[in-house]
Amino acid sequence: MTNLWRSIRFTIVFAILLGLIYPLVVTGISNVLFPFQAKGSMVQSNGRIVGSELIAQSVTDPRLFWYRPSAVNYAANGSGGSNLGPTNPALIKEVQGNIKSAGVAPGTPIASIPPDMVESSASGLDPDISIQDAMLQIPRISKATGLSQSSLQALVKQNEQGPSLGIWGTSMVNVMKLNLALEKQMGR
Repeated sequence: MTNLWRSIRFTIVFAILLGLIYPLVVTGISNVLFPFQAKGSMVQSNGRIVGSELIAQSVTDPRLFWYRPSAVNYAANGSGGSNLGPTNPALIKEVQGNIKSAGVAPGTPIASIPPDMVESSASGLDPDISIQDAMLQIPRISKATGLSQSSLQALVKQNEQGPSLGIWGTSMVNVMKLNLALEKQMGR
């Protein structure tokens, strides 16, 4: 019976310590040291929150840059990929449909379309696209906005994020930040 009471006390102490005190301390420290990140990396425009720079959103406006396709329809509460293998006919059909709806200029060779433009990300919520993806969207955006392609290319270059620590990954651009810069340039 002694061991039973000892086990119960041990469980209560550690439940309070690890279930209450530790999370409160970590949350407090993160709010002090990293307030933007601790609150979800929420982005504001004109005084209102427009989203998180870490989570993709559904964008279909031809005047804006589009995110990667999403297997979960950009639902942050159910992130995940399609888990379709490279030889699965459903994946091939999905990619073919994504190529048609990607918004690239007619006559663009399929070989020049980057995979991130037509394949869903693993989470379905990837906020970044490749520079090549962004550049292929420029003719559509230029036509819809009247902005020159060279000014849009400069905008992409200004928002380019290099590889992590300068060595891992490839250059990408955060679509949320890029679209906010684009809207600012359009005066919206």
